[in-house]
Parts: sequence; C-alpha cells; structure tokens
Amino acid sequence: MNLLLKEIRHTPLLWLLVFVPVVIALARIMPDAHTLLFVLAVIAIIPLASLLSHATEAIAEKTGDAIGGLLNATLGNLTELIIAIAALQAGQYMLVKASIAGAIVTNSLFMLGASLLLGGLRYSTQEYNRAGGRLYSALLLMATIALLSPSAIADLDFPGEETAVQRLSFALAILLIAAYGLSLLFSLKTHKELFASADHGETAGPVLPIGVAIPTLLLVTVLVAIVSEIFVESVQKAAETLGMSPAFVGFIVVALVGAAAEMAVAFSAARRNRLDLSVSIALGSASQIALFVAPVLVLLSYLVGPHPMDLQFWPGAVTMVMIATVVTSFVTNSGRSAWFIGALLLFIYAIFAMTLYMIPPGSHGPV
Repeated sequence: MNLLLKEIRHTPLLWLLVFVPVVIALARIMPDAHTLLFVLAVIAIIPLASLLSHATEAIAEKTGDAIGGLLNATLGNLTELIIAIAALQAGQYMLVKASIAGAIVTNSLFMLGASLLLGGLRYSTQEYNRAGGRLYSALLLMATIALLSPSAIADLDFPGEETAVQRLSFALAILLIAAYGLSLLFSLKTHKELFASADHGETAGPVLPIGVAIPTLLLVTVLVAIVSEIFVESVQKAAETLGMSPAFVGFIVVALVGAAAEMAVAFSAARRNRLDLSVSIALGSASQIALFVAPVLVLLSYLVGPHPMDLQFWPGAVTMVMIATVVTSFVTNSGRSAWFIGALLLFIYAIFAMTLYMIPPGSHGPV
C-alpha cells in the first residue's frame, strides 16, 4: 500500500484523483448541473484510468500480455456494461445501441490506431503476434454479420416482423456468447502457444505487488463505474448545451470516455514496444463488446428493461462497424506496424466522427 501511495504522490496526473469524491458529492448536491458534472466526470476518469493502467501492467507482468489484455478489456467493458444496464432500466435503447456500435468502432480504430502511432513514433517498426489480430478480426467479422441479420429481416416488412426480429436477436445473443466462450478456450487453453507474446518490450520499471494490484483493480473499477454513470446521466443535457447530436454522443463521446481506462494501458504498452498487449486490449475489447456485452444486454433486457431489446441497428452504424472490421483485418494481417498505419486508422475514425457531428443536435433518428 505504501508503494501505491508513493506512486500517487510522485505522479502529478494522479493528483486529479481529488476530483473523484468531488464529482460524486456534486452529483448528489447539484444533480441538475449537467454541464459541470460532465466536465468534472471527464477529469475524474483520467486519473482513474492512469491508476488502472499501473495495476493492470503489474498483473500483466505476472500473467503475460494475452491474459493481461483480456483482463484489462474485461474490466474496461464491465464499466460500459454497468452503464448500459442503467440505460436499459430507463428504456434508453437508442443510447445503448449507439454506445455498443461506437465502442466497437472506437476500440478497433481509435485505440488501435493511436497505439500504433504512439509506438511507431518511438520505434521505426514494431512487431506483434498476428495470430491474435487474425482471431479478433474474425470474431468481429462474425459479430458484424450477426448485426446485419435483424436489419435484413426488418426490411422485408411482413406481418409479425417485430416478433421475428426479437426472436432472431435472442437466438443470435446465445450464439455470439457461445462463440466468445469458444474463442477464450481456443486462445487461452487448447492453442495458447499460438498467442504467446514476443519478449521484446521494455519493462515499466517498479510495478505494484500483485497483492496490491488486484485490490486496486477492483476498487478503481468500481469508482470508474460510479463516475461513468454520472457522466452518462449528464452527457445528454450537456451535449444539447454544446450542440452535439445524440448519435455523436453515443458513438464518439461515450465510447471515448468509457474506454479511457483501457486506452491508458494500451498507449503505455505501445510506447514500451509491447504491442502484443496493445493489440490484445484494443481488438480484444472490441470483440468482447460485440460477442459478449451486446448479447448479454439483449438477455438482460428481458429482466430489467421495459421491453426486450433487439439487435437491429441503424444501417449507418452497421456500415461503420463493418468498415472498421475490414480495415482492422487488413492492418493486423502482417504482424508488423509503423506510425503511418496508426495515422491512417485515426483518419478513418476522424471521418466517422466528422460525419456524425454534422447530424443536427435535434435529430433523434434510429441508431
């Protein structure tokens, strides 16, 4: 514990942790100050993400990059899952679907692209295990096909269409969860040698003891979930004040803030030439959202939602997810990277962000 306190004292970024209790207290005292809560929540998430980065790196040193990346992606997506459950209870299915699609695109384009760029600016070329990239790309492609299926049925416009879409969504949710479970068995058990990390990265210097890192992970994950929920509750009103559309909020703002903790670890790993960990976090998180988080939300909607949620997404959302998946598949096929590849991914993400930003703030079309 002394090592953790020393880390906080000597890291100026972690001094921003003081904003965590501040934003939690203000959310109770001034619940209608949406813009202020929005800004403070963003500031509070940044040091929590940094602290989560330190704890995850300590565990990755013991478990390896594959399991470390899976652990970080799971904890990061747990936050998004908690937020989405709250939105399900409120019946905000549009926000749930937008955040799902946006998280997939943000992780596979922005997080991966920024990791490749940051690592490439320090190293001329970087190598990583391409077996992991191929696996995650294949999983994302299958998930995108699953997202296309309900829309294909809906376009037929026949009696009982809504019931058919809902039944198909339920069946696809079970199928996707099963596929994700088998992918874990394949990568962590039966063929784990294919996904071994190359031993070429730098160490991060002194790391937290495993006995401190695990409780820190659990505590920080809870705090991130609390602050993120405050963020989501305030972001809609703050977006109206700042002139942002619901589509832009769901796809870009919520996705970026929700993935802040994972990004901190991925970027740090890339700068230390541990691109295996960065790729595992970015693409592992995207595939986990598509194959686990989204299906779980469909199943949970039967229990906590006002009515069941389906997997029918706005065609523009599925198109962006499909483009992100195809681009990711091309990029990760070689197992080598340079800074310009990361820049290209960021340009594609910027195109999506600019397109969504041009949607009028008052628009409430399907997402």
